[in-house]
Amino acid sequence: MSDQKYEAVIGLEVHIQLATKSKAFCSDDTTFGRAPNTQVGVVSLGHPGVLPKVNSEQIAHAVRLGQALGCRINLRNTFDRKNYFYADLPKGYQITQDQSPICIGGALPIKLGEEWRSIDIHHIHMEEDAGKSIHTLDPKKSMIDLNRAGVPLLELVTEPDLRSAEEVDAFMSGMRQLVRYLGVSDGNMEQGSMRCDINVSIRPRGAEYLMDRCEVKNVNSMRYARQAIAYEFKRQQQIVEGGGTVRQQTLNFDPATGRTSPLREKEDAHDYRYFPEPDLPPIVLSEAYIAASAKKLPYLPWQLHELFRKEYDLPDYDATLLTADAPVAAAFIALCKKTKNFKAASNLMINKLIPHCQENNLAIADFPVSFRQLAAFISLIDEDKVSNTTAYQRLFPALVEQPGQDPADLAEQMNLVQSSDSDFLEEIAKQVLADFPGKVSAYQNGKKGLLGFFMGQLMKRSKGKADPKAANKLLQELLDAS
Repeated sequence: MSDQKYEAVIGLEVHIQLATKSKAFCSDDTTFGRAPNTQVGVVSLGHPGVLPKVNSEQIAHAVRLGQALGCRINLRNTFDRKNYFYADLPKGYQITQDQSPICIGGALPIKLGEEWRSIDIHHIHMEEDAGKSIHTLDPKKSMIDLNRAGVPLLELVTEPDLRSAEEVDAFMSGMRQLVRYLGVSDGNMEQGSMRCDINVSIRPRGAEYLMDRCEVKNVNSMRYARQAIAYEFKRQQQIVEGGGTVRQQTLNFDPATGRTSPLREKEDAHDYRYFPEPDLPPIVLSEAYIAASAKKLPYLPWQLHELFRKEYDLPDYDATLLTADAPVAAAFIALCKKTKNFKAASNLMINKLIPHCQENNLAIADFPVSFRQLAAFISLIDEDKVSNTTAYQRLFPALVEQPGQDPADLAEQMNLVQSSDSDFLEEIAKQVLADFPGKVSAYQNGKKGLLGFFMGQLMKRSKGKADPKAANKLLQELLDAS
């Protein structure tokens, strides 16, 4: 924050909607985007006498995320009822975990510039989502869509370790990246698959104590999160400097105004009247189940970043781009098994493959040219058979159009293969110098920049087939000798 007198103290409650086919405690479909109130049943609607049933995939996803974050996994899990009334909560309570969350502790590494730091996690618990209230379709009425009611969630609660909107952005971006790597959620904030409540308080810079906080509810975009934090920091600072006390409240953020406004006084646990869920028995996980889950964990984003930096000797910029998406990282590793020029492989991925796939709405795994062919493409450049510019501008597009072709054969067909034949180059070079005697004299009188002109003429007359290194050396020798 810009003001040096105070610092922000921020904790997050991140709601992660899980990628399961059915809801947390019944078999209703969870597909996003269906017509309102078409994915509901007697359990998610809270009909009297119906019984919930645990979704085993929710448990598996919770364990997987907890293990990736280094949490302690709770082997005995119980569920509780969180009681409150709201129009989009049909049962009048939410099934959640209060007393025994499935994951305890842990941390998420976040990247700020080229530096890494860890944000500690208090716990992760399983619960179900509420429905969705829509206030924009009618000027006098609110609409309720219960398709989301009962969708399985994980709520991840951080320690108050964050100090700025930039750190919150880095945390949420890192969490979205992680859940996608793990396959536990699509992390699409714009669809509500990942949302966060932001707890903000301020204190004198350097102080160790915590002051009362305000909670900004259901922020579903990082732009809004940054705006909400900036506004809350300024608002609370003005209250404290005016001699007042910040009241603990639950707030709504209005993107149209960039302001927060009170929804209600901040609830404590007793306001929800938690009690054990009587219709669900404890879930007991075995050590064997936990061990089997751990074996299935993929490389995690920060592990791959370190691998790409140290083992593949890539700059931070390349490593960051290549690890942003798990399929891209996997494709890069596969390409590096076919070539030892890791930097060239990185350049090809970043400058050609990724943009091509984005422009054509294509998964990286569906790129038409094989890794063997891409490695052969890199070799043509490394061996000075095709210039880097020609390879990228002409050979690569042709290879995408004709993915069955061998890159070397295609380069020959397109007359792109460079020549380093001394007789061939010398004949063209001498002709160029003979055609421009005035410029030769100017070069010899000190205008060394004219070497670029002679190179351009030579490349033009050789139709791009001259090896630039050999041609440059030959021209210098001829000019110096004459």
